[in-house]
Amino acid sequence: MNNFNTKYVKILEILKQFETKSNFLNQIRCPRLSDIELIALDLTAESLGIDSEYQLFRVLPSSLSSRIERSVYNRRRRKLFFIKERIRKAMSDKLIGTENHFIVDSMPLEICKLSRSSRTTICKEDYLTSPSKGYCASQKLHFYGYKLHAVCSVSGVFSNFELTQAAVHDIHYLKNIKTNLYSCVLIGDKGYLSADYQLDLFTSNNIKLEVPMRVNQHDYEKQPYIFRKTRKRIETLFSQLCDQFLIRRNYAKSFDGYKNRILSKITALTVIQLINKLLNRNINNIKTLVV
Repeated sequence: MNNFNTKYVKILEILKQFETKSNFLNQIRCPRLSDIELIALDLTAESLGIDSEYQLFRVLPSSLSSRIERSVYNRRRRKLFFIKERIRKAMSDKLIGTENHFIVDSMPLEICKLSRSSRTTICKEDYLTSPSKGYCASQKLHFYGYKLHAVCSVSGVFSNFELTQAAVHDIHYLKNIKTNLYSCVLIGDKGYLSADYQLDLFTSNNIKLEVPMRVNQHDYEKQPYIFRKTRKRIETLFSQLCDQFLIRRNYAKSFDGYKNRILSKITALTVIQLINKLLNRNINNIKTLVV
């Protein structure tokens, strides 16, 4: 409990450096627990691996649990999605600085087993955001759910990310990258191999897409070792999200709740990296105590 309080205070201090306001929702009464404090509470829980509201309120100090009810906490947390994303983006930009080399990749997020996909109702309230069946070539895995597409810097900080249905091919995410990146080098795996996309990214945003060639391609050249080694950075980040932040464990029933959980986990990872940088530590020592 003392560790929870200490982390909560430190994370709240960091959030207040990026947001001057305390409340963002138009509420008639001023809440006892402000919106910025609620976001700090959410990120603290995720950094400790607590992804169940029921478990959170069992271990929550009385100084915090007495200021908000569990059902109210969950509803307000979903409404603060865009505020949380804005804060995450600001922290990410500060960590990345002037870096101009980025890595793009995706990972599967399974909602349930394939055998239950036809009868499950999880996240199916809207056809456009409902999960679908997909295939992950790197893991040789057929799954039912979503794909997390992400771009991270060479130092290991998520710049952008997006959730899509599992059936969406990785290469289609490159269309959205053009709105966020420019004049940089983007490193990807063979799933992003496309001469048309490479030319489009370079001519529109001066983005040089570095992708390994297939062995049977004409004028085959092996990708330089430095690019192959650098690309492992994002795979390590995905492993940290699965290991410490339990990103593949899902308790949400709606898509709004699900995407909010994914954002909370990535934001919690980013705020720990920022705290490590302020303390002159390796920013990717995620399991190190933040204080």
